[in-house]
Amino acid sequence: MNHSQQIDGVLLADKAAGMTSHDVVAIARRQLRSLGVEKVGHCGTLDPLATGLLILTIGRGTKIQDLIMAEDKEYVGALKLGEVTDSQDADGEITETKPVPELTRAQLDAAFAKFHGDFYQTPPMVSAIKKGGVPLYKLARKGQTVEREPRFVHVYAHEIQAVRLPEIDFRVVCSKGFYVRTYAHDIGQELGCGAHLRALRRTKSGKFSVDLAVTVDEIKNGNPSEWTKKILTLPQVSILRGA
Repeated sequence: MNHSQQIDGVLLADKAAGMTSHDVVAIARRQLRSLGVEKVGHCGTLDPLATGLLILTIGRGTKIQDLIMAEDKEYVGALKLGEVTDSQDADGEITETKPVPELTRAQLDAAFAKFHGDFYQTPPMVSAIKKGGVPLYKLARKGQTVEREPRFVHVYAHEIQAVRLPEIDFRVVCSKGFYVRTYAHDIGQELGCGAHLRALRRTKSGKFSVDLAVTVDEIKNGNPSEWTKKILTLPQVSILRGA
């Protein structure tokens, strides 16, 4: 990429666990500033617990953020049965524990099958959705629970990849706005013993795959003139998206 011209496009980043999506943007912005880039955004927030594909938009690439965010996502994850948490994932406080029965593969298949195709999902209290201008997670911290609008979501494909009770590894391909931790929580409710999301990795978003992503470590400690070669130009993005 010729740095004498403005850098516009999309960079696929592989987010590490324990950091926010905003942290990744801040690291990239700091490094790209030396190349004269000011605008850096991201598509589709990943919770701190999650790893994997975070799409960074750079320069004029920020204008197509909404288009990219609207695409389907693929995740691989692990849920843990027998423990319900207030955030529906392993970062939250355990609010309920139940013994995990000897579940058959047929029972597990039936529970997962219930959350396939079109259905409504009630977003967790610990989420960035705003109620009266205040993010829900801020209300949750004060111990408040408010009515949340159920969201219409779609699961295109799902697969149970491994069963090592109390844990189940799975893969899910879903529409935008889908909460995988709510999915794990709801499957746990369906099985009668509760569950929370223990691990999550986003592997795809639309036509973009984490296989082509740059690690946050490379962005932070690598030479920008090296990793910026992986920035997809806007025409390349257009072709990839089939637009």
